[in-house]
Amino acid sequence: MNVQERFAEVFGRAPEGVWRAPGRINLIGEHTDYNDGFVLPFALPMGVSVAAARRDDGVLEVRSLQAGGETVRVPVTGGPVSGWATYPVGMARVLREHGVGGASLLVDSDLPQGAGLSSSAALLCATGLSLCDLYGVEIERPELARLAQRAERDFAGVPSGLMDPSASLLATAGHALMLDCRSGLSSRVPFAPEEAGLTLLAIDTRAGHTLADGGYARRRAECEEAAGLLGVAALRDVKDLAGALGSLRDPVLRRRVQHVVTENHRVEAAVGLLRAGAAAELGALLTASHLSLRDQFEVSWPQADAVVDAATRAGARGGRMVGGGFGGSVIVLTAADRAERTRAAVEEAFAARGWAAPAFLAATPSQGAHRLA
Repeated sequence: MNVQERFAEVFGRAPEGVWRAPGRINLIGEHTDYNDGFVLPFALPMGVSVAAARRDDGVLEVRSLQAGGETVRVPVTGGPVSGWATYPVGMARVLREHGVGGASLLVDSDLPQGAGLSSSAALLCATGLSLCDLYGVEIERPELARLAQRAERDFAGVPSGLMDPSASLLATAGHALMLDCRSGLSSRVPFAPEEAGLTLLAIDTRAGHTLADGGYARRRAECEEAAGLLGVAALRDVKDLAGALGSLRDPVLRRRVQHVVTENHRVEAAVGLLRAGAAAELGALLTASHLSLRDQFEVSWPQADAVVDAATRAGARGGRMVGGGFGGSVIVLTAADRAERTRAAVEEAFAARGWAAPAFLAATPSQGAHRLA
């Protein structure tokens, strides 16, 4: 039974449409987005679908096929809400300022939650597209991404950056999205690994994470503190890294600054390689990013480190953790003819440590958010 049929079963009427927004993988550029820096994500084939229909009573009713439980019903004007429903309800309340009213929403997803693949942004963006279409509200996609960011910040309590909703809304198949998180300007960068004889493996380590548990917020606060001490608006503005590190007394802040500044350089280098048709050379940048996230930003976790180590020992070109950290997924770039060997090496590393087997996901640059039906 598809999501349209389930909608009719749950709400007793047909939906007016179905909208889908993908999850994302960030090829490189981690924890740079809220520092006004550069990121290079792409959309995944997996995502979140929302079947929706208008209501004329100002009520939001939302239900998830994955979360189970009862339908959540709240006025669009306000009222308490918790858990996963915070995301669609928060998006609706932000869009209320633009003329959106009540709606029935049924959520379906084939995107693993807790894998660091931005299921929350996919839910926000699918909800936002559905409500805008239902009510004839025209919002340019870069602005809709900022509204989704605001909804996650104000209603879910996660001080997230602009990357995730931008990737979900703006990405195109066969490309990564070079995004300047200060200006919001973006450009498409060709990225089709298979055409270069490469495979990009996305590996869910099964170490779940949540960005609302404090670690992510602490890193952001540390970056803001460092920027204030350095007299810049954001760490993106640090031009003299050696001078900046020499002026900071706190070793933790020095490590945070070093990661952000060098990671922005890695993004720009990656874009240059892709535009030059040298995707095979990305591996060293990916591994350098992982080591920086592990040692300077301190957001990696044991399973992620084991994946990168096992994969590179098996001949992969490089790899790194993706997402906010503290759990989630890893990407590994390998020659296509070494992909199975790399996968086996990672599985063996997990088995040797007694960890649950990792999951291997499709990581093909895919279409951004769109209406299905």
